[in-house]
Amino acid sequence: MISRTEYNELNAKLAPKSKEGRTLLFAFLVGGLICMIGQGFSDLFKLLLPKSDEKVIGQLTSTAMIFLGALLTGFGIYDRIGKYAGGGSIIPITGFANSVVSPAMEYRSEGMIFGVMCKMFVVAGPIIVSGIASSVAVGFVYRLIGAIK
Repeated sequence: MISRTEYNELNAKLAPKSKEGRTLLFAFLVGGLICMIGQGFSDLFKLLLPKSDEKVIGQLTSTAMIFLGALLTGFGIYDRIGKYAGGGSIIPITGFANSVVSPAMEYRSEGMIFGVMCKMFVVAGPIIVSGIASSVAVGFVYRLIGAIK
Protein backbone atom coordinates (compact mmCIF):
# COMPACT_ATOMS: atom_id res chain seq x y z
CA MET A 1 0.00 0.00 0.00
CA ILE A 2 1.33 3.48 -0.87
CA SER A 3 1.08 6.52 1.34
CA ARG A 4 -1.02 9.57 0.57
CA THR A 5 2.10 11.59 -0.25
CA GLU A 6 3.38 8.96 -2.68
CA TYR A 7 -0.03 8.78 -4.32
CA ASN A 8 -0.16 12.57 -4.75
CA GLU A 9 3.33 12.59 -6.28
CA LEU A 10 2.43 9.76 -8.66
CA ASN A 11 -0.82 11.48 -9.60
CA ALA A 12 0.97 14.79 -10.29
CA LYS A 13 3.54 12.97 -12.43
CA LEU A 14 1.03 10.94 -14.51
CA ALA A 15 -1.87 13.40 -14.80
CA PRO A 16 -2.15 15.19 -18.15
CA LYS A 17 -0.96 18.77 -18.15
CA SER A 18 -3.71 21.40 -18.06
CA LYS A 19 -4.31 23.41 -21.20
CA GLU A 20 -6.36 25.99 -19.31
CA GLY A 21 -4.32 29.00 -20.44
CA ARG A 22 -4.55 28.05 -24.09
CA THR A 23 -8.26 27.29 -23.77
CA LEU A 24 -8.94 30.66 -22.13
CA LEU A 25 -6.94 32.45 -24.82
CA PHE A 26 -8.84 30.72 -27.65
CA ALA A 27 -12.18 31.40 -25.96
CA PHE A 28 -11.30 35.08 -25.58
CA LEU A 29 -10.04 35.44 -29.15
CA VAL A 30 -12.91 33.57 -30.81
CA GLY A 31 -15.55 35.29 -28.66
CA GLY A 32 -13.97 38.64 -29.52
CA LEU A 33 -13.88 37.76 -33.20
CA ILE A 34 -17.57 36.82 -33.15
CA CYS A 35 -18.35 40.15 -31.48
CA MET A 36 -16.25 42.00 -34.06
CA ILE A 37 -18.18 40.30 -36.87
CA GLY A 38 -21.43 41.31 -35.17
CA GLN A 39 -20.21 44.89 -34.89
CA GLY A 40 -19.27 44.76 -38.57
CA PHE A 41 -22.81 43.71 -39.46
CA SER A 42 -24.18 46.50 -37.30
CA ASP A 43 -21.96 49.09 -38.96
CA LEU A 44 -22.86 47.74 -42.41
CA PHE A 45 -26.58 47.97 -41.67
CA LYS A 46 -26.12 51.55 -40.40
CA LEU A 47 -24.46 52.44 -43.71
CA LEU A 48 -27.08 50.68 -45.83
CA LEU A 49 -30.07 51.92 -43.80
CA PRO A 50 -29.03 55.34 -42.43
CA LYS A 51 -32.54 56.35 -41.36
CA SER A 52 -33.15 53.22 -39.27
CA ASP A 53 -33.10 53.45 -35.49
CA GLU A 54 -30.85 51.41 -33.21
CA LYS A 55 -33.60 48.88 -32.45
CA VAL A 56 -33.98 47.92 -36.12
CA ILE A 57 -30.21 47.77 -36.59
CA GLY A 58 -29.94 45.51 -33.52
CA GLN A 59 -32.66 43.21 -34.84
CA LEU A 60 -31.01 42.93 -38.24
CA THR A 61 -27.61 42.28 -36.65
CA SER A 62 -29.04 39.56 -34.40
CA THR A 63 -30.78 37.95 -37.36
CA ALA A 64 -27.60 38.01 -39.44
CA MET A 65 -25.54 36.50 -36.61
CA ILE A 66 -28.09 33.75 -35.95
CA PHE A 67 -28.18 32.95 -39.68
CA LEU A 68 -24.38 32.87 -39.81
CA GLY A 69 -24.19 30.56 -36.78
CA ALA A 70 -26.82 28.24 -38.23
CA LEU A 71 -25.11 28.22 -41.64
CA LEU A 72 -21.70 27.42 -40.16
CA THR A 73 -23.28 24.68 -38.06
CA GLY A 74 -24.95 23.20 -41.14
CA PHE A 75 -21.57 22.99 -42.89
CA GLY A 76 -19.94 21.47 -39.79
CA ILE A 77 -17.62 24.43 -39.28
CA TYR A 78 -19.09 25.84 -36.05
CA ASP A 79 -18.61 22.58 -34.15
CA ARG A 80 -14.92 22.54 -35.12
CA ILE A 81 -14.59 26.15 -33.94
CA GLY A 82 -16.33 25.24 -30.67
CA LYS A 83 -13.90 22.37 -30.08
CA TYR A 84 -11.08 24.90 -29.66
CA ALA A 85 -12.94 27.99 -28.49
CA GLY A 86 -15.23 26.47 -25.85
CA GLY A 87 -17.29 29.17 -24.16
CA GLY A 88 -16.02 31.77 -26.61
CA SER A 89 -18.22 30.21 -29.27
CA ILE A 90 -21.10 29.07 -27.06
CA ILE A 91 -21.97 32.28 -25.23
CA PRO A 92 -22.60 34.68 -28.16
CA ILE A 93 -25.91 34.55 -30.03
CA THR A 94 -24.29 32.33 -32.66
CA GLY A 95 -23.98 29.67 -29.97
CA PHE A 96 -27.75 29.73 -29.56
CA ALA A 97 -28.15 29.12 -33.29
CA ASN A 98 -25.68 26.26 -33.00
CA SER A 99 -27.63 24.70 -30.12
CA VAL A 100 -30.81 24.73 -32.22
CA VAL A 101 -29.31 23.49 -35.49
CA SER A 102 -26.90 20.81 -34.16
CA PRO A 103 -29.54 18.35 -32.89
CA ALA A 104 -31.59 18.90 -36.03
CA MET A 105 -28.57 18.08 -38.22
CA GLU A 106 -27.77 15.02 -36.14
CA TYR A 107 -31.25 13.52 -36.62
CA ARG A 108 -31.91 14.61 -40.22
CA SER A 109 -31.65 10.98 -41.39
CA GLU A 110 -34.91 10.27 -39.50
CA GLY A 111 -36.82 12.60 -41.83
CA MET A 112 -38.08 16.15 -41.82
CA ILE A 113 -40.79 15.78 -39.16
CA PHE A 114 -39.45 13.16 -36.76
CA GLY A 115 -35.82 14.08 -37.27
CA VAL A 116 -35.28 17.76 -37.92
CA MET A 117 -38.47 19.31 -36.54
CA CYS A 118 -38.70 17.18 -33.38
CA LYS A 119 -35.04 17.42 -32.43
CA MET A 120 -34.50 21.07 -33.33
CA PHE A 121 -35.36 22.37 -29.86
CA VAL A 122 -33.93 19.55 -27.74
CA VAL A 123 -31.33 21.86 -26.21
CA ALA A 124 -32.84 25.30 -26.81
CA GLY A 125 -36.46 24.31 -26.17
CA PRO A 126 -36.31 24.21 -22.38
CA ILE A 127 -34.52 27.57 -22.37
CA ILE A 128 -37.18 29.15 -24.59
CA VAL A 129 -40.05 27.65 -22.56
CA SER A 130 -38.45 28.78 -19.29
CA GLY A 131 -37.98 32.30 -20.65
CA ILE A 132 -41.57 32.54 -21.87
CA ALA A 133 -43.01 31.06 -18.66
CA SER A 134 -40.98 33.37 -16.42
CA SER A 135 -41.88 36.45 -18.50
CA VAL A 136 -45.58 35.53 -18.26
CA ALA A 137 -45.24 35.11 -14.49
CA VAL A 138 -43.45 38.44 -14.13
CA GLY A 139 -46.08 40.13 -16.31
CA PHE A 140 -48.85 38.62 -14.22
CA VAL A 141 -47.26 39.82 -10.96
CA TYR A 142 -46.66 43.26 -12.47
CA ARG A 143 -50.29 43.46 -13.58
CA LEU A 144 -51.48 42.26 -10.17
CA ILE A 145 -49.39 44.88 -8.35
CA GLY A 146 -50.65 47.55 -10.75
CA ALA A 147 -54.26 46.54 -10.03
CA ILE A 148 -53.68 46.75 -6.27
CA LYS A 149 -52.30 50.29 -6.44
